[in-house]
Amino acid sequence: MRKENTDFVRFLKEETFIEWKLFPTDELDVYWNEFIKNHPEEWNNIEMAEKHFRKVNISSHKIPPEVKRDAIKRMEHSIQKLNRKRNIRRFTYAAVACAVVLVLSLLYIQKAIDHSEQDFIASTDYIVGNELDSEDILFISGDKTASFHKNISIAINGDRVARVRSELNEDKQISLEQNTRNKLIVPYGKRSEIVLSDGTRAWLNSGSILEFPSVFSGNTREVFLSGEMYIEVAADKRKSFYVHTSGYKVKVYGTKFNISNYPGSPSSVVLVEGSVALQSAEKEELFLLPEEQALYSEETGAFDTRKVDVNSFISWKNGYLSFEDTPMIEALKQIERYYNLSFNFGDDVSFHGLTCTGKIILSDNLDNVMTALTLISSTNYKYKKENRLIYIYKEY
Repeated sequence: MRKENTDFVRFLKEETFIEWKLFPTDELDVYWNEFIKNHPEEWNNIEMAEKHFRKVNISSHKIPPEVKRDAIKRMEHSIQKLNRKRNIRRFTYAAVACAVVLVLSLLYIQKAIDHSEQDFIASTDYIVGNELDSEDILFISGDKTASFHKNISIAINGDRVARVRSELNEDKQISLEQNTRNKLIVPYGKRSEIVLSDGTRAWLNSGSILEFPSVFSGNTREVFLSGEMYIEVAADKRKSFYVHTSGYKVKVYGTKFNISNYPGSPSSVVLVEGSVALQSAEKEELFLLPEEQALYSEETGAFDTRKVDVNSFISWKNGYLSFEDTPMIEALKQIERYYNLSFNFGDDVSFHGLTCTGKIILSDNLDNVMTALTLISSTNYKYKKENRLIYIYKEY
């Protein structure tokens, strides 16, 4: 086998790098972005380190039961002290365990990396990557259709040319039709990023469709969404920006927000910064403030607002899911969409009463995610995979 360049391995042994990948913060982002800026020659090594970090199988390195018990006991003790001090309700065991998985990940990630250092070839039992050809990402402009098997990023310039780059670093240029609405279709199990002709940047989650013009003309900028998108809208006081969904529209005033509009799931808008106004048929505009979520009711056409931790709603674009007292069923739905699979737990109703608080790293190896799921349950669970269907059952 051809010997692979392993200069990037030193980053996988760097504690701050691992922490950056597991638990990104503003401080760590600044540190590593500054490092890359000052050491451009290391960019390829960092990119390779990130790629192989996602493939490390943490769960294949057995965590001793006594370490699990000790970590859970220490975490539970700390949370109980915090609850008494703040006079808030106790966390459930499931919530404690969900947080513990983060500690255990830090404890054992280095062992997994050391074990994997000699051969970084991805194993064939990964769930991700097993999608059918018919589930490729599609980019449609007029009568032109381009398909991509890997996640892509698209940049559209003012000359109606879309430059597409895949995860394989393959570039492709597509000339767009002038007076047509282009369509980007992202199936379950895939993600995409796009920069529109005005400089607006959007991240599309799995199972999403975005329709947009080649160039924004007239007095408005309008796009149409089904699915989920995090978007940073370029400011332009002369042209208002609108996001249309099946039930309402969002008027944007140069801002950053997440919008989720999956068929059959609750629809919501979460404002990160700036200002947006929401309007459904025959209803007055509703203005959102930063760190607010608006939940849309299809039955009444009205919105219900509440304060939220915005990171819980935008973390998916950074490669992890953040939960806070989130029902386990909802957490499973998010994982289903991300990995293009389905969960089945039969007649076991105990899952319906579970909530979780913590972060789950969305690694390329699904076993890592499943390890987290077994740890955040109040009893022991095992699972088995059959293609894209995963059976979860209680271990007695």
